[in-house]
Amino acid sequence: MKNNKNKFIPVKNILKKKSFFLKKPNWLKIKIPNNFNKIIKIKNIIKKYKLISVCEEALCPNLTECYNNGTATFMILGNICTRSCPFCAISNGRPNNVDKNEPKRIAKLISKLNLNYVVITSVARDDLRDAGAKQFAKCIKEIRIKKNIKIEILVPDFRKKIKYALNIIKKYPPDVFNHNIENVPRLYKKIRPGANYDFSLKLLNNFNKLFPNIPTKSGLMIGLGEKKNEIIDVFYDLLKNNVSMLTIGQYLQPSKYHLSVKKYYTINEFLILKKKAISMGFNKVFCGPFVRSSYHASKQIN
Repeated sequence: MKNNKNKFIPVKNILKKKSFFLKKPNWLKIKIPNNFNKIIKIKNIIKKYKLISVCEEALCPNLTECYNNGTATFMILGNICTRSCPFCAISNGRPNNVDKNEPKRIAKLISKLNLNYVVITSVARDDLRDAGAKQFAKCIKEIRIKKNIKIEILVPDFRKKIKYALNIIKKYPPDVFNHNIENVPRLYKKIRPGANYDFSLKLLNNFNKLFPNIPTKSGLMIGLGEKKNEIIDVFYDLLKNNVSMLTIGQYLQPSKYHLSVKKYYTINEFLILKKKAISMGFNKVFCGPFVRSSYHASKQIN
């Protein structure tokens, strides 16, 4: 499918003014491994196959740990997002055409790395008629041909194209369907311009209706000014929409041009949120400062 470049308007992913940095507490220090051999090896292999790891693009704090464990989360449909979310480190603007050979290369690389669990995510592609759903389906199809492997997809919200996108994905369903709610509805206009809280809930609920036996998963990043009661309200909303797996992590400011951290949650505060979420009915809850949606994803499902 060709991009309609005449109608697409690129956006900038920076704030108009520099924001302030809140000093990081001691529990947010990451230990750097002594051996970088595995990290370099995986980086080189990913580059060789002309693929993209969201670990690097999104400046994930767990990159060194995951690469040392021989795992990575693949990002399809390029590394340029059509959204302008001021918390995100991924570049934005006018994306390139869809790479038709990308699904085959991902399947070959997964087979080469001998992975048993893989997470596939993408940038938002509002310029495409299917919002990128076809590429997700093609990746799942190709991976299934190569290997019997657990596949988790972390999808964008498919802006106003939910029904169309899910009709495509249902032909080749994943083992886990993930879409991040990100934060509380009060802050959506500030942190997720172009997104809609209710649409995200609808996406999760609609997939569950199609595949009630496939786990639906969502995640929050906290520390952007949300209140505890607002977080609990999001828990209720996710449960009402049949989300069974939850991840909660600390927002970390990528640069001085991104939204500032309003609060660093303590280890104990994360533990309290986890206990609350479990008591409310979530099957699996992973919660902590460095927890991200795809962090230890295979352990989350198992």
